[in-house]
Amino acid sequence: MTDTPTRRDAIAVTLAAAAFATTAQAAAPQPVSGVDLDRHRHDFDWLVGSWKVRHHRLKARLAGSTEWEDFDGTSKLWLTLDGLGTVDDNWLDIPSGAYRAVGIRAFNTKTGLWAIWWLDERYADRIEPPVYGGFKDGVGTFDGDDTFNGKPIKVRFQWSRITANSAHWEQAFSPDGGATWETNWTMEFTRA
Repeated sequence: MTDTPTRRDAIAVTLAAAAFATTAQAAAPQPVSGVDLDRHRHDFDWLVGSWKVRHHRLKARLAGSTEWEDFDGTSKLWLTLDGLGTVDDNWLDIPSGAYRAVGIRAFNTKTGLWAIWWLDERYADRIEPPVYGGFKDGVGTFDGDDTFNGKPIKVRFQWSRITANSAHWEQAFSPDGGATWETNWTMEFTRA
């Protein structure tokens, strides 16, 4: 069976519905005033296509570690939901064992915010809680609540240094409600 855009859209809708169902109890983000909805619905259009990804990941998170590991990967993104969503298929050649994962994004025209979910084949029965946010002055910041090692944390994704052929992404965790942040993963994207 081939992966046509229509089939991809159907998969994206199914995954987004599953993500919504698993996070429906979480507090919904409040509307953002003064957001140009027509402009921001296209915030991720630049990411459409195939990318080479260089990962730089902290080996132990929220443990005071300073030891990092580097590995390669790929990402391929397409638009869904008539441009109000995206899905990306990711391959991570991590030293402990390569795996695939899917990023799902959806733009909420009522709140003016993007929601981002992560689904990892190693834990295929669990989709990560979403992070919410958007772009301002060329930087996209998205945050949300999660747990790590059984304790509540804040998670932040940030996109920056975006050009037609490159971009920088990073992830940070906060164990203290956002007072301090530990950056634990960065990715350098280069268009394939």
